[in-house]
Amino acid sequence: MLDIFQTVVAKASNITPGSPLAGVLSGRADLMELTENSHEASLRPNTPGGLSHAERAGLSCRISNLNGEEILASHYESLFGDGSQTLSDTTFDGGSDSRLKAIVRHTDLVTLNPKTAVAGDVAALQSIGMNDPDIVRLSQLIAFVSYQIRVVQSLRLMAAIA
Repeated sequence: MLDIFQTVVAKASNITPGSPLAGVLSGRADLMELTENSHEASLRPNTPGGLSHAERAGLSCRISNLNGEEILASHYESLFGDGSQTLSDTTFDGGSDSRLKAIVRHTDLVTLNPKTAVAGDVAALQSIGMNDPDIVRLSQLIAFVSYQIRVVQSLRLMAAIA
């Protein structure tokens, strides 16, 4: 059975069994378990497709950095593999690699200003040879990390007023 206080969200929120929000978290153990399972599926799937585990860690760190989320960024740094650090740098634009340039541009757009994303942004990914399943994988990663950040920030806010 999963110890919810050992999940990424609980650790990043600094919620321990003795914390004022421990009961709240325990009451949502099912949600915490689903979130942790989603973390594993998003970051370390058995079949990563065209988005390597290292790229996933780097992009997750990047998304965390773009949101000013240092604790989750540190967590994702612990998962780094070859090439992760470059992607986590929010000043890196993909360099001369058209694939990375498109992935970074899309990640930043959807992370910072999702309302402005249009079909042409997906077409830009397709134009560099990214297939639809990998575009879905990238979108799922961005969505999951964004969700995780919001949950962590909400729990911190709740803890601050508890």
